Amino acid sequence: MTGTRPKQTFVLIPGAWLGGWSWLPVARLLAARGYPVLTLTLPGLSYDGSPAGLGLADAIDHVVGEVERRDLTNVLLVCHSWGGYPATGAAHRLAGRVRKVIYHNAVVPEQGRSMADENKQYGEIIRQAIAAGSDRTVPIGLEAVSGSLMPGDPAPLHELVSQMLVPQPGGYMLDSLDVPPVTETGLKAAYVLCTGDQALARPGAEFAARLGVEPVIVPGHHLTLLTRPDIVADALISVL
Repeated sequence: MTGTRPKQTFVLIPGAWLGGWSWLPVARLLAARGYPVLTLTLPGLSYDGSPAGLGLADAIDHVVGEVERRDLTNVLLVCHSWGGYPATGAAHRLAGRVRKVIYHNAVVPEQGRSMADENKQYGEIIRQAIAAGSDRTVPIGLEAVSGSLMPGDPAPLHELVSQMLVPQPGGYMLDSLDVPPVTETGLKAAYVLCTGDQALARPGAEFAARLGVEPVIVPGHHLTLLTRPDIVADALISVL
């Protein structure tokens, strides 16, 4: 008698300034389709502790620890935006448990290149913010939400989302990975890109090219996972 492969589990990793709450609308739809789902909030991105002193290794350790603690296998590791960093680092350590890594409007990190290194303008803003604050975090304001994260959405929604964002630990933006893109070591990957994304440090097609894949294009902006979760959920399922 042959064993039955465990059902694929979505593990959803948020982007900068976001917690696991950002994935909840998508998670609800995935769960309704019968998929087990785990949404993660990374250290320093909630109000249960200080963000001071955190580095990228802490975020990666958290992802790895949560997957291993639950003894998850057949994992679909999904990341949004900056979340491509901890997802990539964790995928290398969880290779025996991960079925596929799916990047959604996300950075595909290059070995030795930090988030601050991906875009000169972004890098200057990040480093200035870290230097200015006592806790070495990077805040984000309403202008960024309305101008690049969620352009065209109603002002009350911009204000609500802005109030839910928390400062990003600076180390998360300055640290780099010492591993290559996941596909270079044999892991499967996919890239889902919204046509109106104006917030990525580089064009999404460039990030997809680092994986050697063509992006799956869907309508929306950087935070379409909040405003049209059906589009994102359908796209994630389509690339399995």
